[in-house]
Amino acid sequence: MKILIFNWRDIKNPEGGGAEIFTHEIAKRWVEKGNEVTLFTSCFEGCKKKETIDGVVIVRDGGKFSVYQKAKKHYRRYFSQENIDVVIDEINTRPFLTPNFVNHGEKIVALIHQLAQEFWYYETPFPINFIGYHFLENEWLKKYRNIPTVAVSDSTKKDLIDLKFRNVFVVSEGLTFKPLEQVPEKEKEPTIIYVGRLKKAKRPDHVIKAFSIVLDQIPHAKLWIVGDGHFRKNLEQMAGDSVRFFGHVSEEKKINLLSKAWTLVNPSIREGWGINIIEANACGTPCIAYDVPGLRDSIVDGETGLLVKENSEFEELAKAIIEFLESNKLRREFSSNALKWSRRFTWDKGAEEFMSVLESITR
Repeated sequence: MKILIFNWRDIKNPEGGGAEIFTHEIAKRWVEKGNEVTLFTSCFEGCKKKETIDGVVIVRDGGKFSVYQKAKKHYRRYFSQENIDVVIDEINTRPFLTPNFVNHGEKIVALIHQLAQEFWYYETPFPINFIGYHFLENEWLKKYRNIPTVAVSDSTKKDLIDLKFRNVFVVSEGLTFKPLEQVPEKEKEPTIIYVGRLKKAKRPDHVIKAFSIVLDQIPHAKLWIVGDGHFRKNLEQMAGDSVRFFGHVSEEKKINLLSKAWTLVNPSIREGWGINIIEANACGTPCIAYDVPGLRDSIVDGETGLLVKENSEFEELAKAIIEFLESNKLRREFSSNALKWSRRFTWDKGAEEFMSVLESITR
């Protein structure tokens, strides 16, 4: 099968995240099975216009906003002549609107990790946030209601069905490393870790504010912040001496830190799935998070971690962290359960599930 993927970023893009990991891990496995995969995406500083990574051909043109028009031009000039079987329109807030221009017999599949919704108010200024939240997203997605659509969680599937999508499939995510054989030895002091991009919608500030409450009761606790982004300076200003910023780290270092931490905290406003939660679980580390779409899918509440209600003063988040840190029983049970839970997720399984979707629509 010849497959073309449109996505705004690729695995090498400094701004890439879980969506790009998903796309690359799935695509490279398709190539290993004998399929041809091309990814069209945006440029970034120092990038190559074209390169092959793990057998996936990556073509780059345009920037964060112009990539959508560039995709349309490249399709008309090149891709439309290549006898492609399937075009995957990966939607991260803004879709590529492939139903408007893909017209040479290819099947179109939409890939949606999560709806933007609240992201508009966290990441864009007025009046764009108001227009995006109330009008743009719904108008864009109307064109995909009859298009076969892949989601990565039941939460996203429900959101899409509420928007009258008629044909939604859920494909599971995986891990880029093998889960540990057993729960490792943890730090001596109670240690909380945050792993992710430092941007407003991920709400790392909620971790720091909740941690300040935790310190009142557990003064020897520590907080590790792993990741980087434009929000870092603000976070450093509000953090105390018990908070350590690691910035961007290697995969090996990330696994090492996740293995030593007592719990991961994820306060994001919503996720497609929450890949960092399963990564933490694979290191024997449970997660405490808000009860929001995506995170309620990757955490088994009361077994592999805790889901808490959002509140403006962060008491519920802090209360859950304190309860976990102070209970040897919870830590033992959750850590063991989290490790077992993580073993369910592999990229091989996800690639097979996604390919089954493609095969069913091309028969």
